[in-house]
Formats: sequence, C-alpha cells, structure tokens
Amino acid sequence: MKLVIATPLYPPQGGGPATYSALLEKALPVFEVPVMVKFSDVRRLPKLIRHIAYFLQVHKALKDADMLLVLDPVSTGVPASLAARMRKKPYVVKIVGDYAWEQGVQRFGITETLDNFNHKKVRNPFVTALCAIEHMVAQHAAHVIVPSNYLKRVVVGWGIKEEKIAVIYNAVDVSKRGTIPKTVTELPRPRIVTVARLVPWKGVRELIDSMEAVSGSLTVVGDGVERVSLEAHAKKLQPRVVFTGELSHEDTLAVIEDADVFVLNSRYEGLPHVVIEALLLSTPVIATDVGGTRELISSPSEGILIAPEDTQALTEALSKVSNLSRPTVAAEQFSVDTMVGKTAALLKTLA
Repeated sequence: MKLVIATPLYPPQGGGPATYSALLEKALPVFEVPVMVKFSDVRRLPKLIRHIAYFLQVHKALKDADMLLVLDPVSTGVPASLAARMRKKPYVVKIVGDYAWEQGVQRFGITETLDNFNHKKVRNPFVTALCAIEHMVAQHAAHVIVPSNYLKRVVVGWGIKEEKIAVIYNAVDVSKRGTIPKTVTELPRPRIVTVARLVPWKGVRELIDSMEAVSGSLTVVGDGVERVSLEAHAKKLQPRVVFTGELSHEDTLAVIEDADVFVLNSRYEGLPHVVIEALLLSTPVIATDVGGTRELISSPSEGILIAPEDTQALTEALSKVSNLSRPTVAAEQFSVDTMVGKTAALLKTLA
C-alpha cells in the first residue's frame, strides 16, 4: 500500500507535526516508505499561491497512491483534502486542536474558553470562516485521528460522527537528553520550569505573578508572540527568571528532568506532550485541569491539578514543591510501537 502524508512541518523543523510525520515515515509497517509532501516547502510563496502550489504537489503525489494522511485541517488540510477528493482517494485527517479558536484568541479578541466558544453562534467573520473550513475538512475525511478523548468531544461538537473519530495518543520519546543551558544551571532551587508556546492561553504571565510569593527560580522554555511583553513583566523577579527561547527536544528534556517541578498553567490543551514528558522523566507536575490534561493526571501521585486562571491556587501549589514526590508512569500507552500500530490498523481499514 502506498501512503502520502501531507504535513505542515518536517525535520529539522520543530513542532508536533514534524516529529509525528518523521516517526510515521520510519515506522509504519504495512506501507511502502510514505511520500512526504511538506507545506513548509511552499510557505515562502505568497498567500493563496502557496496553497495552489501545495494542492498541485499533493495531487501529483496521489496519482499512484492508495490514501492520504493529513496532519493539519486548515493550511495543509484544505489543499490536500481537495486533491484527495479530486483523485477519489480516501484521506484521514489528524486534528490536535481548534485552529479557529486559537486564531480568534490571538488575533480577534476571542475571550471564551474553547468549550464555550464551540457553542457560541456569533463570531468574527474570519473566525467563522475558519470554523467552516476545519469542519468541512473533517466532514469529508474517511476518519479523523485525535490525540485525546477531550479533543474527540470537541470534534463531535463540530457535527462529526463519533464512530468516525479515533483516539490515538501521540508517542513520546524521552530516551535522549541534551545539555542544560548554563543560565539555567546557575539558577537557585527549587527550579520551576514551564515549556510552552508564548501565547495568551498558556498562562505564563500568571505563573510569573505567582513566583512573587514563593522562593526558587523560574525557567521559561519556548517562544511566541508574547515573549517581549512577558520578559518585561518578569523584570520584577530578576535574576530569578530565565527565558531560554526555543531549545532542541533533547535540551528541553534535560531541563525538565533537572527541574524540581514542571508547571503548565494553560487555559486550554488538547493533550500536552510536555506533561507526558515530565511524568515519564519522573518530574513532579502542577497543571491546570483543562482539556486532555486531566487524562494524564488522575491521582495525587501523578501531579497536582488546579483550576485554570486561578493564580491563588497556583501559588499555593508552588509553595508545596518541596513536598511533591517523583511520579512513576507506565510508558507503554505513549510508546512509538503503540501509536504506529494503532495508526497502521486504522489506515488498513481504508485499503
């Protein structure tokens, strides 16, 4: 069987789709080596032109293929799904979040949580168009893959039939550690670490505020549109706060493993890989009880769950860092073999 994978990113680029596509390329046992069609190859082109160019690339790749796996429902998903439909080839789309909601929060003043957003009828016209696009791509897919039961409920809320949606947890590999930046090793303990895209719903600003009331230091790994304002906000805590920017996956794992506690103070998560990584590295976790996170932390031995947007609860949890025990989590459900096996079994149903 011949598979085409349409991916927005591919190594050496970072990000979940890049890691996921590379794993599938190497490990899918029932397919010839998949043909990778990377949206990143056309991203340099002007808008619309890049989508036309990408459509043509996927359309060509599908000529002798049996099926298509799309790793994004919008920028990659629209041209790729259109190419599959024109070629009359089945496609499966992977959905790891609600792109329309994310864009609404970042660019159009959306303030609702994702749960509330899905039930609101009046939205910005651009956001409404994005909703229609991702719903359409999911509707025409033979199957939809999501990495958590929470996201399954989100996609069902779009009007997609439940039996069409498969929950397959993403694989997490923590076998290779890198180097901890010197700026981090010089920080005092307890060392509190967060790894996040620096966007409003990740709650990094509130985490900085909570640090005023506790001892120790904060390391922020990641980059994003809020980095400049967050660094300015953190000046009140200098020199106890370090922003590392983006690190390699291996270096990020080293920083998490060295931490006394890992914190994810997000208002929304599909299924946070960084929480899985922290648990597998036996680093204590404090996280908000949102989305797929509650599927990962089900007992006090695995971490502390707090309500989102509750800075007082976060501060109280951080004050207990010295009392937190190192968690132990079974890795099998997040192994490459498990993810690839379930993905291959699903794709085989279309052959």
